[in-house]
Amino acid sequence: MSNAIFSLPESVNEPINPYAPGTRERALLKAELERQYHLELDIPLIIGGQEVRTGKTQKAVCPHDHGHVLARFHEAGEAEVRMAIDAAMAAKKAWEATPWEDRAAIFHKMGSLISSKYRYILNAATMLNQSKSAFQAEIDSTCETADFLRFNAGFMEQIYRQQPISDPHVWNRVHYRALEGFVFAVTPFNFTAIAANLPTAPAIMGNTVVWKPASTSILSNYYLMQLYKEAGLPDGVINFVPGRGSMIGKVALEDRNFAGLHFTGSTGVFNSMWKTISGNLERYRSYPRIVGETGGKDYVFMHQSGDVAQTAAAIVRAGFEYQGQKCSACSRVYAPASRWPELKERLLGLLAEIRMGDVRDFRNYFNAVIDEAAFDNTMKYIELARNAKDAEILAGGKGDKSKGWFIEPTLILTTNPKFVSMEEEIFAPVVTIFVYDDAQLDETLKILDETSPYALTGAIFARDRYVINHLTEALANTAGNFYINDKPTGAVVGHQPFGGSRASGTNDKAGSFLNLIRWTSPRTIKESFTPPADIKFPFLEAE
Repeated sequence: MSNAIFSLPESVNEPINPYAPGTRERALLKAELERQYHLELDIPLIIGGQEVRTGKTQKAVCPHDHGHVLARFHEAGEAEVRMAIDAAMAAKKAWEATPWEDRAAIFHKMGSLISSKYRYILNAATMLNQSKSAFQAEIDSTCETADFLRFNAGFMEQIYRQQPISDPHVWNRVHYRALEGFVFAVTPFNFTAIAANLPTAPAIMGNTVVWKPASTSILSNYYLMQLYKEAGLPDGVINFVPGRGSMIGKVALEDRNFAGLHFTGSTGVFNSMWKTISGNLERYRSYPRIVGETGGKDYVFMHQSGDVAQTAAAIVRAGFEYQGQKCSACSRVYAPASRWPELKERLLGLLAEIRMGDVRDFRNYFNAVIDEAAFDNTMKYIELARNAKDAEILAGGKGDKSKGWFIEPTLILTTNPKFVSMEEEIFAPVVTIFVYDDAQLDETLKILDETSPYALTGAIFARDRYVINHLTEALANTAGNFYINDKPTGAVVGHQPFGGSRASGTNDKAGSFLNLIRWTSPRTIKESFTPPADIKFPFLEAE
């Protein structure tokens, strides 16, 4: 045991490689893509550090080449879920007792491994199995993932340093305990970084975790488990349990030792899980922590003083990078009538530059949606717009799923601010635009505020500072992450803590200490150096 008060290395955001032609990183990534493309892995469950194969398997494919199998992964049954819970509980005592600086060292090593050995492994897996471009994979599976691991270690240190006031005769301190049980982490397909953060954020605070990964991002998630082991994470701290979500969730949420849920996914699933938890309260050892980031119907609002070129670039980047499959993706736009002709021309020009195809061709800006269900659902919305009297398709609108699940980046113009694609989350490359009368500014802001149940991200474009202040105030409750003259995507760990309210989640701000504090149960300790030895008080004395 070292008798010292340690300070961690400074947390610095991972630099982003550009993957320009002729660069070393481009050549290394292309080589890794080819290597992984020609493998067919057998992916087991990982429970208590042991590989478990159930024999019940599903295929992991390339969304842009869905006939190509990258891996076959084993699915958990009820017995394996209970095995994972037991493994998490067995590992809990030793892990919680591990000195915080030793936990931090493991997580910093994870970040270093991602920066080096695992950079191209994770990027290639994310590209192939989740159909991300080289740049989108880089900012996600390498940079944001490394940032979460390093910054969360720093946030842990920051929390532990928060101590109460003492006096010369009393020493007060707070012991930040792990939760009394296991944390259930449920992760989405769209960000490898989220798949990393949801299990590891509770883990760094001393908790042990049962992790249910998305079946459509299984390849990168499996490599994350290999990374954790290589960094020295003890067996059983994070248990990797792919399978059917409804079954795994039922077993986990009924267990007496369930202590917390860390979730990213649909609002409907989160609501259902919350109801299940509330119905099981009498079972649990303590009230569970519930942290969830769910849907979004994110907007760009342009004022007449806004810059057209900047607004158009923000709409295209936020709406169509990674095929619109981001919780923060722009999917509705409010454009002033006086500037609409310029904005329309600019948007159509930018969309004409976009190439669509296989992720291994780095010229492709745009790739496939994640699976057939996403393809079919999106095409239903597009067809609805195509046949509607109060909407028209300005660009895109076509889909082809013969080889990959490809949908063109689609712009819809509507005269109805409550049109279905202005209200409902589609999670796809579809952006709907409503053109408002410049004189109806406040009325349009009210419509924006009331149109969608979500409140995740939003962006405004304006030059006039009085207008910026007015819009910021009027839209105060419409977004947990609000952007002024910038696109509503791309929150950076340590810079823009991420999360929304209303139907978008509990707003516990991943990428800040606010999320980490949810995974600890503080105990206040008071130690008296000179405690009283009698019961006398001055007021009891006679006159």
